[in-house]
This record gives sequence, structure tokens and C-alpha cells, in this order.
Amino acid sequence: MATPGAEEDALARYRSPLVSRYASAEMGFNFSERKKFGTWRRLWLYLAQAEKSLGLPITDEQIQEMEANLDNIDFKMAAEEEKKLRHDVMAHVHTFAHCCPKAAAIIHLGATSCYVGDNTDLIVLRDGFNLLLPKLARVISRLADFAEKYADLPTLGFTHYQPAQLTTVGKRCCLWIQDLCMDLQNLERARDDLRFRGVKGTTGTQASFLQLFEGDHSKVEELDRLVTAKAGFKRAYMVTGQTYSRKVDIEILSVLASLGASIHKICTDIRLLANLKEIEEPFEKDQIGSSAMPYKRNPMRSERCCSLARHLMTLVLDPLQTASVQWFERTLDDSANRRVCLAEAFLTADIILSTLQNISEGLVVYPKVIERRIRQELPFMATENIIMAMVKAGGNRQDCHEKIRVLSQQAAAVVKQEGGDNDFIARVRADPYFSPIHKQLESLLDPSSFTGRAPQQVAKFLKEEVRPTLIPYQSKMGGKIELAL
Repeated sequence: MATPGAEEDALARYRSPLVSRYASAEMGFNFSERKKFGTWRRLWLYLAQAEKSLGLPITDEQIQEMEANLDNIDFKMAAEEEKKLRHDVMAHVHTFAHCCPKAAAIIHLGATSCYVGDNTDLIVLRDGFNLLLPKLARVISRLADFAEKYADLPTLGFTHYQPAQLTTVGKRCCLWIQDLCMDLQNLERARDDLRFRGVKGTTGTQASFLQLFEGDHSKVEELDRLVTAKAGFKRAYMVTGQTYSRKVDIEILSVLASLGASIHKICTDIRLLANLKEIEEPFEKDQIGSSAMPYKRNPMRSERCCSLARHLMTLVLDPLQTASVQWFERTLDDSANRRVCLAEAFLTADIILSTLQNISEGLVVYPKVIERRIRQELPFMATENIIMAMVKAGGNRQDCHEKIRVLSQQAAAVVKQEGGDNDFIARVRADPYFSPIHKQLESLLDPSSFTGRAPQQVAKFLKEEVRPTLIPYQSKMGGKIELAL
């Protein structure tokens, strides 16, 4: 096999489909090398600025030199340094120092690798939440519009995936929305609970900084506060080992896994409804459902969401196990695992939210199919109403019950054994016993009389809980989204 040329090099190596095929450019950049190492340099700048303001001999010229080279990263040199030193942070210290010779002596002063590593992770995780939250809000908004539109449309409810009492299409959608609103609150809480690792030193004791400031504890505390504020955080963790507690990662991936569970449930419902031909996800004009069966309209978007949601739900196992084996102040067996699971969790969540937004913007409802299925099942559900109407007309409840039992079993036999339609109401119409209520049968079988307070629940839920929740995101609702590959 020929060696691929430079133009084909990207195609000759494995690339995660999370980035190459699905995820947004914004989320891809958030976990990129350029974002990571650019943030390292900014953290070194924040540290130097704070140390200078607290009296260490750092000059304005050194600060200006660092500021001028924040994004001037020689990635080739950094890779060569890392290959030689076997240490990624020191490789970038040397690379930064190379373009900042005057500041070389004070870059990374007093810090440990986790000063840039962990603090950058926390910044990236915070920024990841800030990308996900508006996307989740948009999905909720689109589904809220759908629920409002179909708040009154009766549909057959299912429990155990067996026919149950009627609900409405909008009310069922509110079940999805309620779960997503809980996820929105959980993601907001997880983001807002994030703190900065701050300036803590090699084992979290701040010993190196206490030495730099000649035993002045107040200056060490102020250094921690200043750098935390420069990084955009209100608080830092008061105690750390070499790293911030890896339980933080558990909290983050737990809320993302929970979001994955919600989306899996929603998209499974849509797939089942597509099989029933009641609701379908968008299907493009030239889209092919099957290479062998041209008539098929596979719910590929919902299937993609379910597929990736399963991956998202399993990722929480990584930080659970990592946190459990962080001996004493830390071990390095967390590093490689975290490079994978943290990025993949946010990338996967980003993808399924974008896909679900696309689905929710183009859901198609087939009222006639829904109505036909109701007609098949509603006669049996109406038996109690028929009994009550007969009693009001002077009939005996027990006699009526027996009549209905016989007729309903006959109708059920037609459906199950002969494959025919439910003819229970036709049998009631043909039986002289029920003549006192024949004129009431249409009203007794009106589907809207079987949906209870579903329409009112939809209106109240959307007005009092959903719409207020979305107010902070109104400026970020945006337009429709196109589906990725």
C-alpha cells in the first residue's frame, strides 16, 4: 500500500467522528489544542501580573512581552520539546520562553503543572456548559411551541406500550419538556458550582508561594484571589491536593449523562410513534431511508440521538473510577482518561442537542392516523360512559354491564382473530337494549371528552414553568439548525 501524501494524510489516520462528522465548530474549538495552550499562556500571564502587583520583581516589559505572544504558539517546537522532555507543561514553558526571552525567568514562577492543567480544564468545562445551555434552551423552546400547537389534539396514551386512556399530543410532549427543564437546571447548577483550582502549589499547600512572599500569608491568599478573578471565577476551591478533587468531574458528567437519558427517552418515543405513523421526524426530499427498500422512512436522526446518548450515559463511569483511585494528593493515572472522557462528554452532548433541535423544528403529525387508532381503541374505553348513560336512562347497571361484556368480547374476537376493525359501537347500535342512548353515542365517543385536563395542563405548564425558565436565553434562541452528516 502506497504511503499517503500530505494532502491525504488526514484521511489516513483515525479521526473521532464526534469532531470530524458531528460536533459544532464552537464545541470542537473549546476542546482544541489551540484553546488549551492559549489558555495556558493566559494563566501564566495572570500569575505574573498578580505576582507583580504583590511586589515580586517582575517588570512591565516582561508582562508586555507575554501579552504580545499569547497566541504566537510554535506548535512544532512544542512537540519537539515534549518529545525530548517527556513533559507537556515544561515543553510549553520552554516554547513560550523562546518567544519571550525577557520574561523567560518568571514564566510559571512558583507554579506546578496542575496550575495550568487543572485551571485550564475548569475554564474549558465552564465554557462547555455555556455552549450547551443555550442549545438545550432552544430545544425546549421548539418543543414548547409544538406542545402549544397540539395541546388539544387527542391521541391514544400508552402504559406498558399497551393502549391506555387518551392524552393529547401536546401533553405527551410536555413530559419530554419537563425532563429537559430538569436537565437545564442541573447544567446551570453544575456550571455555577464550578470553582477555580487557583494558585495552590505542588501538593495544595501553597508552600512555594509562601516562600516567594517570604512567609506573608496574606499575600499568598491575595494571589489566589487575584488569579481566580482574572480567570473569571468568583471562587476557588479552598483545599486541593495537587489537583482539584476529581469528584468535580463526576458531578459534571453525571448531569450530562442525565441529559443523555432524557434525550434517549424522547427519541425512542419518536421512533415508536414513527412506526405507528402518527409522528415523524423531518425527512428530506432526496433522503434515502434504505438502500434495499425504497419506501422506508427510517427515523435516522432519532436513532443517531439514541446511539450517541448511550455513549454519553456510559462516560460517567470514567470519573467515578478515577476519583476512587486518586491516592493521597493525586496520581497521574487520571490524566489520559480525562483527556478522553471530559471532551467526549461535551462533544456528544453538543451533537445530540443540535440533532434534537433539528428534529423538534420539523416534527410532522398525522392527525388522521391518530384518529383512526383512537377509533380502534376508544369504544372499549367508552364502556363506563355507556353504562352511566344507560343507568341515567333508567337501565340496570348489572344488566348493562353483562350486555357490554358480551358485545365487547365479540368485537375483540373480530379484531384479534379475524383482523377486522373494532365494531363494538356498531353492535351497540344494533342492539335494541341500548336504544335509549343511541342518539348520545356520538357525544359519548367524542375523544376530547376522554383527555381530562390535558389541554389545561399544557397551557399552565408552559406559561408558569417553561416560558419563565427560557427568559435568560431569549437572545440566544437563533434560527433553525441544519442537520450535520
